[in-house]
Amino acid sequence: MASPSAHLSFLAGRTSPHFSSERLRLSPYRRELRPPNPKFRCSAGQSGFFTRLGRLIKEKAKSDVEKVFSGFSKTRENLAVIDELLLFWNLAETDRVLDELEEALLVSDFGPKITVRIVERLRDDIMSGKLKSGSEIKDALKGSVLEMLAKKNSKTELQLGFRKPAVVMIVGVNGGGKTTSLGKGNIDIRKLAHRLKNEGTKVLMAAGDTFRAAASDQLEIWAERTGCEIVVAEGEKAKAATVLSKAVKRGKEEGYDVVLCDTSGRLHTNYSLMEELIACKKAVGKVVSGAPNEILLVLDGNTGLNMLPQAREFNEVVGITGLILTKLDGSARGGCVVSVVEELGIPVKFIGVGEAVEDLQPFDSEAFVNAIFS
Repeated sequence: MASPSAHLSFLAGRTSPHFSSERLRLSPYRRELRPPNPKFRCSAGQSGFFTRLGRLIKEKAKSDVEKVFSGFSKTRENLAVIDELLLFWNLAETDRVLDELEEALLVSDFGPKITVRIVERLRDDIMSGKLKSGSEIKDALKGSVLEMLAKKNSKTELQLGFRKPAVVMIVGVNGGGKTTSLGKGNIDIRKLAHRLKNEGTKVLMAAGDTFRAAASDQLEIWAERTGCEIVVAEGEKAKAATVLSKAVKRGKEEGYDVVLCDTSGRLHTNYSLMEELIACKKAVGKVVSGAPNEILLVLDGNTGLNMLPQAREFNEVVGITGLILTKLDGSARGGCVVSVVEELGIPVKFIGVGEAVEDLQPFDSEAFVNAIFS
């Protein structure tokens, strides 16, 4: 378990803006480092099929509270000390109690900036007489975390615009659970396809992971299991951008609602592979104006705050519109969710709390806060 000092050293000296002059000067992707073009952003207020679909999926989170609750058992264990500290709280022990509360938050990967902000706010409210009991302090703590999430995480439902097909690209590093999310074997693609299909959506998958020989086979299996069609590469040397372009063209011609585009897992430090993502994004945009509607980055929740540099690089290269946090199955430290949202200002769309297709849960801020502060 990382110590608080390790957390502090990790983020020491980092600045929050994504497009600082320093990063523009040093990054090998400098020609792409500009605020994402508005045409790649979907407005949340569009009416019609896709808006209803996004809201419907989000509402499903209300019935999945038990799975979310079980997914953050490790975080609750780390934060259980807070209840003990506040049980017999008195004003004379404020400093000691807040110091231990601060340590518990750091251990749960809330990050130093967020932790200090929360603790100092509690200290001010205690000293001013606004908080007079342990239960009031606990409620204020939960309220602070919920406020942070609600402020920067407002668009948690899928933003799919108003044209068909909507195009969703799934990106991420190797081993983060990207393929399964969409529909293959790891976590997010197959699970997202399962959710969309269950809402009556006509889904087409695109096997854009052309580096792994087994990737297309995996996705074909999951496409069959979820009742979705799939477009795969023709030939061993097919480019990912070509596969995605072909899929989106078919989606447009055959009236599909959503095209889910898988991509190869890649290290955020690999220049050539990150350049390929730019090509994929441009390729689908040439077929459908405004596509991709969503570019979802899959992050492994077990990496804690180490996910932040990955997210920064992917965001600077292709403009991430939402996050899928996976492997939050009891061992991860849930404070990383708050850290990512606060640091990057990118909404969390889904969280993965298990291996089953039903375990990709729409993110709900209130359910999350209740799950980690039982």
